[in-house]
Amino acid sequence: METLQKLAVPIAIVIAGGMIAASLFLVQSKAPAAGGAPQAAVAEEIRGPQSDDHIRGNPNAKIVIVEFSDTECPFCKQFHETMKRIVNEYGASGDVAWVYRHFPIPSLHPKAQKQAEALECASEQGGNDMFWKFTDMLYERTNANNSLDIGVHNNPKEVPLGPDGKPYYTQATPRSATDAGKLSDFAKELGLDVAKFEECLTSGRMAERVNEDQAEVVAAGGGGTPHSIVIVDGEQIPLEGAQPYDVVKGLIDSLL
Repeated sequence: METLQKLAVPIAIVIAGGMIAASLFLVQSKAPAAGGAPQAAVAEEIRGPQSDDHIRGNPNAKIVIVEFSDTECPFCKQFHETMKRIVNEYGASGDVAWVYRHFPIPSLHPKAQKQAEALECASEQGGNDMFWKFTDMLYERTNANNSLDIGVHNNPKEVPLGPDGKPYYTQATPRSATDAGKLSDFAKELGLDVAKFEECLTSGRMAERVNEDQAEVVAAGGGGTPHSIVIVDGEQIPLEGAQPYDVVKGLIDSLL
């Protein structure tokens, strides 16, 4: 009961922030129930930090924010920067940890599934540190909305058009039967074995990991991306949409 009373203020803060940005989140999520405002409770509790999770900060932190994200979602791109800032501020003290899980939405971003698998292929070679390096690079380099050239994995094959009506990029001819376009370039830039990376991505063996994360967040009530769940004192609080830094910070400060 004490914990629930403690959560009343931060939940109110998040709702206020969500109302300000509601129209933005509705367009992004396409989910009538989302609206940028948090739900009262998760539909089904998610797992806490796992040994094979991708974590920034101490997994035993007082507050764990589990984000389910779509790499081609423009609001996930925005929220990624917010979370980097939050972890830089609260991670060293052990107050906050950030767990990244996958929530590609193929109906909106057909390339997101393979990109999520690519993050796991990077992790396979370089562990948690490489996962985050590759993830940061991907969010920094994509313009979102299915706009990254990923070689033989492009889906759809046609180059998407930007807001100006022009193609986002000039689609390069694949360099091999397994060429992953910009994803292969990122792997090379980060010092990964590109052949092994491409083999991993082509094999599809990381799809199960991605699909498990996706099923988990859907069961929890996630309808749009990014969908985060804050875990504190055994309680789980949904945090829907790309909430701005000040809202996330206000929530954290109220919980500490």
